[in-house]
Amino acid sequence: MSADAPASPGADVIEVNLTNFQRDVIDASQHMPVLVDFWAPWCQPCRALTPRLEALAADYAGRVRLAKINSDDNPELARRFGVRGIPNVKAFVGGVVVDEFTGVLPDRELHAFMDTLLPSPALPAFDEALAALARGDSTAALGLFQGALAIDPGFEPAVLGRVEALIALGRLDEAQSALDALPYEQEDRARIGALYARIAIARRQPSGDDTDYVGRIARNPGDLAARMSLASALAADERWEKAMEQALEVVRRDRSFDDDAGRRFLLDLFAALGSEHALVRHYRRELATALNR
Repeated sequence: MSADAPASPGADVIEVNLTNFQRDVIDASQHMPVLVDFWAPWCQPCRALTPRLEALAADYAGRVRLAKINSDDNPELARRFGVRGIPNVKAFVGGVVVDEFTGVLPDRELHAFMDTLLPSPALPAFDEALAALARGDSTAALGLFQGALAIDPGFEPAVLGRVEALIALGRLDEAQSALDALPYEQEDRARIGALYARIAIARRQPSGDDTDYVGRIARNPGDLAARMSLASALAADERWEKAMEQALEVVRRDRSFDDDAGRRFLLDLFAALGSEHALVRHYRRELATALNR
């Protein structure tokens, strides 16, 4: 097959040059991962790696494409993608390089490299779980997340989704144990921190009705215990702004109340929503002003 001929349907290994790079790498990577192997005929490690990459493409037939680029014949492509040593393998997904390696990897590491690029087989069950969680059916969501994890036990989004469902069901000890069991190098540290914060918030949820606390505050605006209970009740109902305002008022009135409870609760709310949330940005500034009065 010539380098600029269209790849045949289902072809897993193709030769690529500047002429067909856009079509057979960039465009093709919108539909499946494309591994681009930069090699040269004189390169002995390339000779060792290429047949193993071809075997890898066969193992993942229909789910990955291998594109081979002779870097001697295509120096412009090698320069464009910063190839400084060969063999160099770059993984394209969605038109961009998402991962790469240089040199020869053991077969086990080649498969691990490939697995990180492919969607999890648990994704359909995970999507159903997210939909159930969004409509408030936490029991169904928990079952679906657990089903997704039965398919792919290491699928991090489903692990964290299960924790979210447990929190929604009030099973806080189970949720915390699941987070505690995660390895430190888990990728989504911000999400994990947010879930820990949500557990802390949920543990503060008062047993009374929030109208009771509103009444107490109306009778005595200095009832800071009532304000903290109201803030907790509002947060449990995800009325974040009103919860932040009550906690901030506690800080304004008496920062030392209950061992700085107002500020600590605000920090939990900030962590639960994430640093980019508009409410977090606003109330961080408000908190700084209150602390520096």
